[in-house]
Amino acid sequence: MKVSMVPREHVTDIWDAVRPHLKKAADYTYGRYEVDDILDCITDYDYTLWIAFDEESIKGAVVTMMAQYPRKKYLDMVFTGGVELESWKAQMLDLLQKWAFDNECSGIESTGRPGWAKIFKTDGHKPLWNTYELPVANTGLGDING
Repeated sequence: MKVSMVPREHVTDIWDAVRPHLKKAADYTYGRYEVDDILDCITDYDYTLWIAFDEESIKGAVVTMMAQYPRKKYLDMVFTGGVELESWKAQMLDLLQKWAFDNECSGIESTGRPGWAKIFKTDGHKPLWNTYELPVANTGLGDING
């Protein structure tokens, strides 16, 4: 198994093979993203595509972006998907950790469904917070100036 960053100019060349792996990740955004929105993030914005592959096929994909906060920078694993994760997770995480170090990041962060805690349990992960979705009001403020 090999892992690699995909140069932006080659993303569309392999997108048909990557798309199925990232579709489930898009589905878990509950309407925030469709899978082709992820492609747009990679080709039009500062997101990076990483793939895991063997001689036969692409087994998985990770999409990252740099998250710059006022006092720290993190490598954000925004989307992850694929098959046979156990065969490429360690290599991918090692590559991303080195990439984060080279880019002077304080760490790697990711938001995901609760099952990821089990996947990263031996990788030194530390759960910091949960993301909650709350509904909006049934009515707006109206004319708050009047």
